[in-house]
Amino acid sequence: MSHDNEKLSVIYDLHSYTKASDGDLTPLELVDRAVLMGVDVLTITDHDTVNGILPAWQYINEKSKPLTLIAGVEISTIWEKIEIHIVGLNINLDANCLKHLLEMQTARRNLRAEKIGYKLEKFGIPDTWQNAKAYAAGGQVTRSHFARYIMDYAKQKSIGQVFKKYLTRGKPGYVPADWCKLDEAIDVIHQAGGVAVLAHPGRYSLSAKWQKRLVLYFKQQQGDAIEIAQCQQLSDERKNLTELARLHDLYASVGSDFHRPCAWTELGRNLWLPSGVTPIWQTWQ
Repeated sequence: MSHDNEKLSVIYDLHSYTKASDGDLTPLELVDRAVLMGVDVLTITDHDTVNGILPAWQYINEKSKPLTLIAGVEISTIWEKIEIHIVGLNINLDANCLKHLLEMQTARRNLRAEKIGYKLEKFGIPDTWQNAKAYAAGGQVTRSHFARYIMDYAKQKSIGQVFKKYLTRGKPGYVPADWCKLDEAIDVIHQAGGVAVLAHPGRYSLSAKWQKRLVLYFKQQQGDAIEIAQCQQLSDERKNLTELARLHDLYASVGSDFHRPCAWTELGRNLWLPSGVTPIWQTWQ
């Protein structure tokens, strides 16, 4: 396989998070780290919010940072009772349809979080909803914030361990998601002038057959691209996703899914695209 895009002078990372949702860095800190890591084009894609984008834009402009920031968001959706994430790239933040959907998503998120808090308190972990909000510090409350609080309170070794013990299906704090439908997210992204990307298709624990069904449905709903390249993937994943992109005439996107500095995820790392696919950024150039 040819690693054509490794040789490109421009490094793109179109999937990252700030403290506006469950990232560890402020928008300004994320910008600084992207510059440090040599990223040229970055997208902030916080969960169901765009609150991190304007501060980052202002900082880039005021400090003349050598970074192009593309407005983005990651929208949580439901398809076949499975939570699927759709990234919107190059969106218009002032689009009323986008504002309305994100307001609805935030309401759904908070209602779910209150239910999680109630269940965990019944299980014997006190003040979980209040502490999750405190850990979010004004950002979108996610299950990661519950996990961080529980990890500290119950002296667990890792967030992953907390999820398995408390927050996944069948566990004390599990509450099923009630997100918008996948096709609704795609439609709103398009109305907001953006392109819709199927985020990290390899992370939904789907069989090869179900993954193909998902990509086909995404294409049928006028989805634009799939995220082919991430920092860390199974050996054949990039190749298989490339084949699906070519089969369904979808653009290719890249993204670290960066939440915090760690050993396995870093901004701009290992985000080359195989030959035979068309990069998503060609749609806005």
